[in-house]
Amino acid sequence: MSPTLLILAIIPGLVICFLIYKIDRFEPEPARHLSVCFLLGILCCFPAIYLEGIGDSLGYNESESLGNLFVFSYIVIAGSEELVKFLALLFYVYPKKIFNEPLDGILYAVMIGMGFATLENVLYADRFGLQTVMVRAFTAVPAHAIFAIIMGYYVGLAKFNSKKRYRLLFFGLFFPILIHGTYDLFLLQQYYEWLMVLATFTLLVSAFFAIRVVRLHQQNSPFKESFLADSFEEEE
Repeated sequence: MSPTLLILAIIPGLVICFLIYKIDRFEPEPARHLSVCFLLGILCCFPAIYLEGIGDSLGYNESESLGNLFVFSYIVIAGSEELVKFLALLFYVYPKKIFNEPLDGILYAVMIGMGFATLENVLYADRFGLQTVMVRAFTAVPAHAIFAIIMGYYVGLAKFNSKKRYRLLFFGLFFPILIHGTYDLFLLQQYYEWLMVLATFTLLVSAFFAIRVVRLHQQNSPFKESFLADSFEEEE
């Protein structure tokens, strides 16, 4: 792989990391933990690839069978990928004191998701070349960010709601799998153009929801008032 192609494969994930980091205005998270989450996302690729390989060897990727495509999309691909990312979020950063507001769930989940998407993009670049990398920069990589935002939203709520914790954690895994699986199911049926349109529609609806929940957490941040007060004092 050429250095240029490698850089092009890495840039989309890093750009999204930078954008999501800038959203956390009121109490920025430590760079060390953000970096660890990104690296954990990279490592998550390996068990996901192993699990997907098992599903592939069992024949669940056969496009002739709609039932097999359902299993391959929702369980083999979406299930394995979202599960390993969810476990990385749950066991590394969820118990830590630095996870001190719901927005942190989104931030750390996106870092994990972008680590995963970046390595995945590099692997696709090595196998399929520049054209695939350019397409994935506007489809698969942002899709992983959207799945991560939805996951992080519910995990962030669960952290601070002991009564509904397990239900919210379940949603934090279920909804990313549902959206990811639906998106993949449409794309895998490549012979039907209208299904490609539905895949794009699924991504756009999910993106709209993701933007809404990020703004909601920003507005409800417990650090918002102190941040604004400090900014006002600096101006005076």
